[in-house]
Amino acid sequence: MDYGNKKDIKLYLDTLNEKYNRPDFIKNDPISVPHRYESRQDIEIAGFLASTIAWGQRKTIVCNARRMADMMDDAPYQFVTQSQESDLNAVQGFVHRTFNDFDFKYFIRSLKNIYLNHGGLGEFFQSRYLHHKDMRPVISEFRKLFFESECLGRTTRHLSSIDKGSACKRLNMYLKWMVREDSNGVDFGIWKDIPSSALYLPLDVHAGNTSRALGLLGRKQNDWKAVEEVTGSLREFDPDDPVKYDFALFCAGIDGLLK
Repeated sequence: MDYGNKKDIKLYLDTLNEKYNRPDFIKNDPISVPHRYESRQDIEIAGFLASTIAWGQRKTIVCNARRMADMMDDAPYQFVTQSQESDLNAVQGFVHRTFNDFDFKYFIRSLKNIYLNHGGLGEFFQSRYLHHKDMRPVISEFRKLFFESECLGRTTRHLSSIDKGSACKRLNMYLKWMVREDSNGVDFGIWKDIPSSALYLPLDVHAGNTSRALGLLGRKQNDWKAVEEVTGSLREFDPDDPVKYDFALFCAGIDGLLK
């Protein structure tokens, strides 16, 4: 295949999207954790926490994200909104790489503030998007809200800063899960006031390498400028749903493109 031909690249990515964007593929993906739930609030919270620790081996990520949910009595929304400080001892001992129980407790406290005082994750992101019509300032405002209570600097590194040029891969992945309408039942599409066209690609090493191999990304660093560049390239293929190619770019290595 001529990867310099945009028509052929689109056909290739569409084929991979059909192959991998399927419920049977996600059973070993972090998105499988929020799929345990039916209520919007449980999905939002479980999804946010699962995406927060989504770096490292996928098997370990999924295992630890499930453990997070279990530590919250498999009722994330109820635990977050009703837990007292003493209840947070339930998450004592949790560790995923550099994210530990100290960080987990802060995240629960911050989520509690967001749900009790700001309408919840969905309300915040949707209302701010309707105000700005652009996800970039919304992502910036969310981080400021999340860390408005005093915390140690080591905890802040677990939510990347778009203002410092980060690709914000995990948060963009979470937003994709919550926003994108997906006929295959992978992404949830429960935040109706944000269009899929407004999303940005969750850019990691795999997606970055694939995008460069296909000529969709010229920038060498996987930073926010690269996110904007590659998302712009994908909007040429599908302006209404550019990040539908997330799984395709991630799985291209499995399919043999980068071997």
